[in-house]
Amino acid sequence: MFLGHFAVALAAKRAVPATSLGTLVLAAQLADLAWPALLLAGVETVRIQVGATTVTPLLFDHYPWSHSLATLVLAGLVLGGCHFLWRRRPRDAFVLALLVPSHWLLDWVVHVPDLPWTPAPGSPLAGLGLWNSMPASLAIELGLLALGALMYLRISRARDRIGNWSMAVLLAFLVLVYAGNVLGPPPPGIGALAAVGLAQWLLVAWAAWADAHRRVRGSAL
Repeated sequence: MFLGHFAVALAAKRAVPATSLGTLVLAAQLADLAWPALLLAGVETVRIQVGATTVTPLLFDHYPWSHSLATLVLAGLVLGGCHFLWRRRPRDAFVLALLVPSHWLLDWVVHVPDLPWTPAPGSPLAGLGLWNSMPASLAIELGLLALGALMYLRISRARDRIGNWSMAVLLAFLVLVYAGNVLGPPPPGIGALAAVGLAQWLLVAWAAWADAHRRVRGSAL
């Protein structure tokens, strides 16, 4: 899952309009933002095998810290707690705490059974395997992004010209990245895969910047 995580962040803006979209993307994508660093450190492992599934050539052998449900629930509580101490907005903190483990739930739909429930050795693995169907995977990813973007755009409006085009370009870029991942060649190596994964932090900054040039409808701010 890639576009779906951005979709839930966009949709969540409706529930917590005072929270930056960048923060919402950070929460929804926290697992994938942490994973490349753990991969480079040798803490977690992945293999590139063409034909592993119809959609992705990646075999996720070991990623219990970035992608187990238990660690993501804990990470969500930590992120939500920190946000509450900083902003003193219980609703926003609660939504952030939910967004972090939402990553596991969305991945569960598309991954083959490789998602651990806990980081403990021998933890059961979960996954419905939608990645074995290209049409179904495309439908759910693009459908979720369209729905999330519609919800975001319906409750916000541009402050200036940047607000008009920055979000549109971001959404188009996300679709292009997804198309490249699905239709392009496999990564040349694990190092290149991790480097691209780390570059996702730029998408967090992009989302925050684009959102700063928009305002919630009906708000004077």
